[in-house]
Amino acid sequence: MIIKDSDSQEKQPNSIISYVWDLPNICSLAGLACTLSALYFIALGIYPAAMIGMIWAVAFDWADGLVARRMKGRTGSDRLFGGQLDVLIDIISYGVTPAMLLLSYGEFDPIFLPGAFLMLAAGVIRLSYFSTFGLSGGSKYTGLAIDNNNIALVFIFLFEGLVSSGSFSMVLYASGLGLAALNVSQIKTPKLSGKPINVVLLASYTLVMTAIYGWKLL
Repeated sequence: MIIKDSDSQEKQPNSIISYVWDLPNICSLAGLACTLSALYFIALGIYPAAMIGMIWAVAFDWADGLVARRMKGRTGSDRLFGGQLDVLIDIISYGVTPAMLLLSYGEFDPIFLPGAFLMLAAGVIRLSYFSTFGLSGGSKYTGLAIDNNNIALVFIFLFEGLVSSGSFSMVLYASGLGLAALNVSQIKTPKLSGKPINVVLLASYTLVMTAIYGWKLL
């Protein structure tokens, strides 16, 4: 297989592992590690720790894009590989993880399976659409970008404990379905991760949520 770089010159691809050392890809993989930790704590039912993993996954995801745009000398193959890596990690971080959160909090009752499937399917469809058509007008997403799923769920989970677990599981169910509907809707939303000020706001949100959920773990 041959790859064309940004100058349209054909060349043999680098070794697979060589792309790991690209700094944006390191950020992406750090986000994947956060997602794995979130899934681990979801399986154990330690939800505050899972929330920390989920929001840090978003933070690293946004960081990789910011770093990639500021780096000099990245080739076309670097960008292509990084884009594919980012999409695959997004499926796990923002599709599989929220679906597993719903199933776990619902104690794996079969009634939660349709909701989990719809959340996961909406995420995959949303990413497939974006990979095919890109940004609308070059600046806006069609449908709610699925990284917002984690941002919203981490906030919603702050209210867990104010009602019974059975009632909150229904809140989580409804929230997940609402987010899934927004993911595949025709609404136009701005690309928040593309602006440094939004990255700063997310960093602040991440630190606040980490502090709150860290306190809950004490």
